[in-house]
Amino acid sequence: MSWEQLAPVLLEGLWDTLYMTVPSTLIAYLVGMPLGILLVATATGGIRPMLRFNALLGMAINFLRSVPFIILLAMLFPVTRAVMGRAIGTRAIIFPLTISAFPYVARMVENSLVEVDRGVIEAAQSMGSTDWQIIRKVLLPEAFPSLLNGAAICMVTILGYTAMASTAGGGGLGALAITKGLNMRNFPLMYSASLILVALVQIMTFFGNRISRKSDHRKK
Repeated sequence: MSWEQLAPVLLEGLWDTLYMTVPSTLIAYLVGMPLGILLVATATGGIRPMLRFNALLGMAINFLRSVPFIILLAMLFPVTRAVMGRAIGTRAIIFPLTISAFPYVARMVENSLVEVDRGVIEAAQSMGSTDWQIIRKVLLPEAFPSLLNGAAICMVTILGYTAMASTAGGGGLGALAITKGLNMRNFPLMYSASLILVALVQIMTFFGNRISRKSDHRKK
């Protein structure tokens, strides 16, 4: 298979991979970030302790995190069909990717917010700040570099999940490498798709770390 034949196939695979990865990451953060904030705010020593609620929320998130993506993908077929109109295909994969990713995002956000200096929070409380003001003006700004780094890690994780999308008829570089590359013994296609995936991971990690370091006021 010549490069002239490989190039359009790989470009389509790259587009499909980004089409699955970027929206899934954004939606997962829209769901997972509020949950991560709730986990921190309602924990022991949090700004609004609610231990029973915190325990139940933590259990639900841990349960979803413990289900392997490939199994969750199969379990969600009926729900995916109801939400997306079909259970298979590149577009349909966005839903199970989001469901699989948002618990992971919630824990990443929780870990980032927990790192915030307790003294800064207590100072804001002593000045009469409301819970929402503490979250918006203290927790999120102070944890911003760590949140950015976590976002890059989450995107890389979701990118890895897309490689399994071929089991549900999804496209992308992972499907090219497995179904059209390995299974059909088209090794140039398999290696090319794999190398592009590796390059995407490196690019996401590099820019995530770089932006995180530049936004960290503690190192200035």
